[in-house]
Amino acid sequence: QVQLVESGGGWVEPGGSLRLSCAASGSISSINIMGWYRQAPGNQRESVARITSGDITVYAASVKGRFTISRDNAKNTLYLQMNSLKHEDTAVYYCNRLIYYNGRYLASGSWGQGTQVTVSS
Repeated sequence: QVQLVESGGGWVEPGGSLRLSCAASGSISSINIMGWYRQAPGNQRESVARITSGDITVYAASVKGRFTISRDNAKNTLYLQMNSLKHEDTAVYYCNRLIYYNGRYLASGSWGQGTQVTVSS
């Protein structure tokens, strides 16, 4: 199994930007769907965005228009560009591989440490 390591989180003022990276220990070219998730304190983990090998993207309504998911197969890296950040975006962000199984998109890999994003003024 390819290991995924998140990085790029930090503290930012509302309205600011961050770019998160998800570095894979091996090739991601064969992974059809990858995505970002986040979990705020006291909340369940939620899907933020996903992307297919054909660059088809889907975003949660709460981040659409502000976040951009992308992948660079040559660098074995998944990215999440986060703009116009809000207090509500504060969470630990995780990446994972997804599968489409029985009509649902499911995270199929193990969860890493994630990277903390804190938006505050």
